[in-house]
Amino acid sequence: MTSIQIDRRLPDRFFEASLRADALAGLTATPKSLPPKWFYDERGSELFDKITRLDEYYPTRAEREILVAAAAEIATATRAATLVELGSGTADKTRLLLDALRDGGTLASYVPVDVSESALVTAASRMLERYPGLQVQAVLSDFQEHPGLPEAGGARLVAFLGGTIGNLLPAERAEFLASLRARLRPGDALLLGTDLVKDPAVLVAAYDDDAGVTGEFNKNILRVLNAELGGNFDLDEFEHVAVWDAGAEWIEMRLRSAVDQTVLLPAIGLTVPFSAGEEMRTEISAKFRRDGVAAELAAAGLELRSWWTDSQARFGLSLSVPV
Repeated sequence: MTSIQIDRRLPDRFFEASLRADALAGLTATPKSLPPKWFYDERGSELFDKITRLDEYYPTRAEREILVAAAAEIATATRAATLVELGSGTADKTRLLLDALRDGGTLASYVPVDVSESALVTAASRMLERYPGLQVQAVLSDFQEHPGLPEAGGARLVAFLGGTIGNLLPAERAEFLASLRARLRPGDALLLGTDLVKDPAVLVAAYDDDAGVTGEFNKNILRVLNAELGGNFDLDEFEHVAVWDAGAEWIEMRLRSAVDQTVLLPAIGLTVPFSAGEEMRTEISAKFRRDGVAAELAAAGLELRSWWTDSQARFGLSLSVPV
């Protein structure tokens, strides 16, 4: 097997500096908040993998159903030589696209982009084993701050799956899509996964499962702060909360302080008071409608060309091109 080469696009100590800045800004804000990217240390990634297999958590299954049905159509429409996957993780669904591009005779290279080096190695190793002769260029990068689009020859299909774009606030989504559009060339395409607006009971259950896995995942952000910043968060003194904001059309995950307490974070010299019942937002997960997706894409200079949903219309996959 060919050795795996990782293209590191991030500045030295990027994660350390980002975590410190995010913790300082978020824990001194009113109301308090933390970005969801800090869920994902090794333990957090394992927990999220468990979440994707829960009965209540439909997005992974729904998106996979779409890809099974539409991958050949996507390959024919794009004739991409390179598949770039933003936030690839371990790339479990990616093979459906790679198979279709290979069968269509256009596939030459695969570029997984992720902030986790271990996830990149896993994804790259799987693809090198499955697709002999495939060129794999792993990019260690933060897709918001340092997008990693290679200057590969031929058409590029950029896949941003899983509904991850919903974790960005509207202004952040606009900035991200505009930045991505600026890096696309004629002939390139964007495949975007978006979770759709539906019954609030179904949505809340997906983020507050009966087994408590999502609650444990939510609290993992406190474990990360304890480990990286010397914090003394007591996870038992925080409760997992998931609520549907009908006005914004997103799910919010929060951590609610069960008692009056003070948390110390020595690495950034911060003392953080929490009142009993005070809630700190740890994630938004926006839900979309087709017209809204098309409008956001258009505002960034992208034209929605194709749209697919699963059989229950729970999840949407869009293919757009630069205009």
